Amino acid sequence: MSNISNVENLSPQIIRQVAKEVSGLCRNPPEGIKVFMNDEDVTDIQATIEGPADTPYAGGTFRMKLVLGNNFPSEPPKAFFLTKIFHPNVSSNGEICVNTLKKDWKPDSGIKHILLTVKCLLIVPNPESALNAEAGKLLLEQYEDYSLRAKMFTEIHAKPLRATEDNCSTEDRSSEGPLAKKHAGDKKVVDKKKRDKKKTLKRL
Repeated sequence: MSNISNVENLSPQIIRQVAKEVSGLCRNPPEGIKVFMNDEDVTDIQATIEGPADTPYAGGTFRMKLVLGNNFPSEPPKAFFLTKIFHPNVSSNGEICVNTLKKDWKPDSGIKHILLTVKCLLIVPNPESALNAEAGKLLLEQYEDYSLRAKMFTEIHAKPLRATEDNCSTEDRSSEGPLAKKHAGDKKVVDKKKRDKKKTLKRL
């Protein structure tokens, strides 16, 4: 996946056109999609897609990137998932295979159409043009296994680490605050009882 900017290779007209569309998508994004604009490089187009309901990707947030080539929009951009995902049409390096970015590409397709197509791909994968052969085979022959694997990837890579935050906050509560004071008070009571018991034994 290339990180090289293509701003210098695109005409000012194309750059203005892309900047205008991306800016509009930032203000008014499609449902379940957020678009991020890079003011220093308008060809660096990134977005997050919420995993659609009733799919193995539900509950996850998947970050993706579009790479505009030198001949854009005559040639389609490349699309990559930056978030690791188990999907028939996504390769190990994140590249996304979809007809919109291949034989069905039209110069006037637009960024919004690409993003919506990728979101639809999460709902209806196409095992016939699989970049991930294992995922494509499982989807066709053992859907339950495919679904479990995709859900596991979603859980690990596409969801926030809430458990870690909860553990941190639990540790904080144990070292300070009302609970900590209560434990300290309990300890003093126990120590006093021990001292009183020793005094009693001495008298005996």
